[in-house]
Amino acid sequence: MTGVRQDVALGAVGLLAGALSGLLGVGGGVVMVPLMVAVARLSQHYAHATSLAAILPIAAVAAARFGIDEEIHYGIAALLALGSLAGAPLGARAMAAISEATLKIAFGVLVVSVGMSMVLR
Repeated sequence: MTGVRQDVALGAVGLLAGALSGLLGVGGGVVMVPLMVAVARLSQHYAHATSLAAILPIAAVAAARFGIDEEIHYGIAALLALGSLAGAPLGARAMAAISEATLKIAFGVLVVSVGMSMVLR
């Protein structure tokens, strides 16, 4: 898929990711990464990096909406952000060092594990 059809498909991926992000608090990696690999034929590495870049405005808009509704615990959000600011560069460096196949497997295992954890709780 290329050209306008691909652009429309990627816009739909973004719409789905944004809706799921607002509804369930997920969307970036869980939705966008596999769909970017399938639709845009990005490598797993590029899809991960592109998803992280795209999630910034998605998260900002959703957080603003939740902030208006006073549904954010800012102390917890700050602690999570601090930890993430330290952990993200470490994870990005590790991702760059592993193979495409290993990254796909690790991503799949993470998604399935988180899903099973949520279902079984």
